[in-house]
Order: sequence, then C-alpha cells, then structure tokens
Amino acid sequence: MDISKAPYDAIAQWYDAQVGGPIYEETILPGLLELAGDIRGMSILDLACGQGAIARTFARQGARVTGVDLSRNLLTIAQRYEDSEPLGTVYIHDDAHSLNRLGTAECDGVVCAMVLMDISDIPAALWASRRVLHQGGWLVIAMTHPCFEVPSGRWVTREDGTIAREVTGYFSEGFWQSSNPAGVRGQVGAYHRMLSTYFNAFAEAGYCIERMVEPRATEQRAAQVPGSREIPSFMLLRLRAV
Repeated sequence: MDISKAPYDAIAQWYDAQVGGPIYEETILPGLLELAGDIRGMSILDLACGQGAIARTFARQGARVTGVDLSRNLLTIAQRYEDSEPLGTVYIHDDAHSLNRLGTAECDGVVCAMVLMDISDIPAALWASRRVLHQGGWLVIAMTHPCFEVPSGRWVTREDGTIAREVTGYFSEGFWQSSNPAGVRGQVGAYHRMLSTYFNAFAEAGYCIERMVEPRATEQRAAQVPGSREIPSFMLLRLRAV
C-alpha cells in the first residue's frame, strides 16, 4: 500500500467529531478494557489508532501506548490531544500491513478497535501484529459483526411490530461503499468478509481465540437502533499469540 495515501485524511476533522457517543462509551470501550484486563505497565500498540481515542483510554489505565496510523491528519489530531493532556503516548506514521517502524516482539498487547473492516490485506496486517508481539502476547479486537453487518443488510419491521435483520449477500466478499454520504462507510467504504475468513486468518497468523463477545446494545445505542437489542452489531475478541 502507498503509505502516502490514506482515505481518512480527507475526513479527519469530521471523523474526530464522530468518535465517541453510545457505540464507544457503552459497547466498544468497556468491551476492549474487559478483554485486555490489567494493563498497568504493559507496552501496547494501538493498531490504526486514528485520532487516538482508544490509545488515550488505555494510557489512562496505566499502559505505555504507541499508536500507529496511515493517516497523517488523524495523527496530527491525536498529537494535539496528547499535547493538551500528556499521557506519554507515542504516535507513529506507518502502515498496518507491515509495521516497519516497530521492532519484533516489543509489545505485550495489541488493540485493534473498529479497524479490520478498513484493512485491505487482513493476513498481512495480522502477521505484522503477530511479529511485534512477544510469545504469549494478546490481540484484542472490536469490529462490526461480519454475519449481520453486511453491505446489503437492513432492519425490517414485521407486521407484529417486531424488528428483524435481513441479511443477503453474505458470501460476496470484497470492498463496498454505502449509499449514505453522511456516514463513514459512505465516505471511505469498507471490506466485507465472512466470519470464517477472519477466523482462518487469525489461525494462520499464529493466534488462538481465547474469548469472543457479542454485546447486546443497551441504553442510548438500543434506543437509536432497537434491533440491536436482539442481534449484535459488533463482535469483540481476545486472541493469544502462540
């Protein structure tokens, strides 16, 4: 990948304003922290860190965090947050497919939050993350659920008023872009892959799955998307480097 080209550069300011809210506060952040466990004193890589929201959260928990991203504009925003609230987080411009600027086996853990859908070459990124982890290190992932958040998926309301998720095209893997220009997937697109594609890639890169969580939406998120009370929109995993 050309490291000089990052789709998120064009929407960095807009994206920074979108990060947070009920998805992160009620589902993503608590899930990641629970799966990571006690991280005090650990060396952690925030893979494709964006504007540093997850990196800052982990640093406040006592970890030594390095954030890597392809977008220089997002890294500029992340550094601005670090300058206003110094937490010791280091931000590096690098490609998640290779992580060339990081050494081998220098991390205790890697966090990958809402990123895998943006990465074109999953095997390369997973091999790179495995290289920077020491033996027995962990990788914690949050992502949209590949079984339900498919390009053609939609919520439908039945005659009895119940809400269901209609899923078609699950087996059609590849890049897609939403028709909604106001959303992130309408602006930068995403890659849809089957659940088996992800799990096989984890195994081939030298990871075993220790835990998987499919959180049920609560509070504001459930009010915004009532169907998410019944069907998980997100999937979180903890993997171990073996």
